[in-house]
Amino acid sequence: MMERAKTAVLIALVALSLLQSYLLAYSMPGLGATVRSEQDYVNAEPLGVSSSVEGVIFPEELVLHMGENRHTVLRPGTQFYDMILKQRIAGREFKGLQRSVAMLMDWEEIRKNEMGIELRFGNGVPVDLLQKMLKLEGDLLFLNERIQKIWILKLSDSEEVRAFFFSSDGENVYEAVRADLTVRDVQDYVGFGEHLPPYRMTDDGLYIPDEPIQAAEMVYPYEMYSPEQMQRSLFFDSSTTKAIVDRSGSEIFTDGKRGLKVEQNGMWISYTNSAAGQSRDFQFSENVYASVDFINQHGGWDGSHRLMSATPAEEKKYVSFRKYVEEYPIIDYSPFRYGYMRLTLQQGVVTEYSRSLLTLKPKWEARNPRWLQGGETLENRLASYAKRDQVAAIFPALRANPLDNSRLQFVPVWAVRLKDGTEEILLEAYPAGYEPPPSVDKPEGPGGENGDGAPAGQDGSEVEGTSESGSATSENSPDGVSRNGQDGSDFGLGSDGTAQELEPGAGASGAELASARGNGSEDGQLGKAGTEAGEQEDAYSVGANGETDSGQPDDEDRDALDGTGSSQ
Repeated sequence: MMERAKTAVLIALVALSLLQSYLLAYSMPGLGATVRSEQDYVNAEPLGVSSSVEGVIFPEELVLHMGENRHTVLRPGTQFYDMILKQRIAGREFKGLQRSVAMLMDWEEIRKNEMGIELRFGNGVPVDLLQKMLKLEGDLLFLNERIQKIWILKLSDSEEVRAFFFSSDGENVYEAVRADLTVRDVQDYVGFGEHLPPYRMTDDGLYIPDEPIQAAEMVYPYEMYSPEQMQRSLFFDSSTTKAIVDRSGSEIFTDGKRGLKVEQNGMWISYTNSAAGQSRDFQFSENVYASVDFINQHGGWDGSHRLMSATPAEEKKYVSFRKYVEEYPIIDYSPFRYGYMRLTLQQGVVTEYSRSLLTLKPKWEARNPRWLQGGETLENRLASYAKRDQVAAIFPALRANPLDNSRLQFVPVWAVRLKDGTEEILLEAYPAGYEPPPSVDKPEGPGGENGDGAPAGQDGSEVEGTSESGSATSENSPDGVSRNGQDGSDFGLGSDGTAQELEPGAGASGAELASARGNGSEDGQLGKAGTEAGEQEDAYSVGANGETDSGQPDDEDRDALDGTGSSQ
């Protein structure tokens, strides 16, 4: 009897187990599905503008070599930079890249005597990302390289174009057997540089202008994302999110796995995600794609940003993007953080995300001309820099200063990048109102000396709208792009887009190029209206519609002439 009871119980248990297995396999969703309501699920609102990987990969500078040891430098966003890169180089084909040792050619001799163009990418860009800009075909060794610079040149003893790709370690160079470029292309590049400010090269390969170059101090109004907007963008379930305030006064949002720290009076955020995996490292290019997608979904892009080159030790985990205002990058300057976005990734998942919550309005509120040092003044300051032996690059940049009434001031500076990737401010521009002495190599502008005899344009010429005819320079050619040469002849772009010299006397000598992006002069700078002594200075900028706007000087105190600082 007892055995029968045990058998019956066992059969019942087995049947119940089979029933439970069936329900788990086929009927669980219908039994107890959890449906989120509108109250406990918050859709992330779109913030900012989306971008693509193609939009963040471009050289930090173009160097034009004109022979006879003459050089000039073009910055991102200037008209000639865009014309050369976007219209003449981007999308070209470079095939059959063959590897050789970099020391096989005397590059210093070539740099001094041959005409060509260098595309510089800082610490280097992986080839698979560079293929977003150029059509590249090479062997496996080449495809796994990081390219620091591309040199397209025409040797004087040859009538063919040669293109070289330099690895970031400086040991290897790859030459394209077939390049989709002509000798005329290279000649056109060099022609653009003939009427631009000359640069000299230091012994260790740094380029500095022979004379002061004109920049602009600008004030931009801004808007700001609220911490709540970013919290909704980064956390799916607001019902599980808590807000706390730490000892420093920073506000922290957390759901137990992810945290969002709001600092700098609500202007800066640091996001962390501890739930992400931490096994193998991804390739740098994979992390770049993941970073661009993440930013598109969580905050978007405020204006133009460039992918920052990472050191080999950093590239497996970190991805950074730098903001540009006109043609100048924003340098990180403690204690005010602004101008870059930095992400840390594990297994392609973002574990850390730092960025500003400020978004600039499209139009600047005020701008004043400021001159950046050149020649011996800049060389001497560089020579006395305590970390001179560690300097890998020198470049003009902008330092952001917060003002009242939701405004940011951008002050032009000379910055240096060290070999370890850190950047510091070397020298601030001359104070507002300073005018450099006239160059002995350049003629005076129309009307003789202008006050103190200083030229108004960046290269000793006068800005659009100040010629004897009173018309803006951009109106002197059919395509809206022309400038007057230093010898009194006009220099412009022909119908085919090439640099051409026009008939002498077509306009006032030394008139400055109008920028297609509305940045003022060719390098995004300002001019000085008026040619008689004692006339009042007015800052001008050419807008997108070709009209000339007058900037209003701000009342902020100017820093000292040779002020220095550190971004660290």
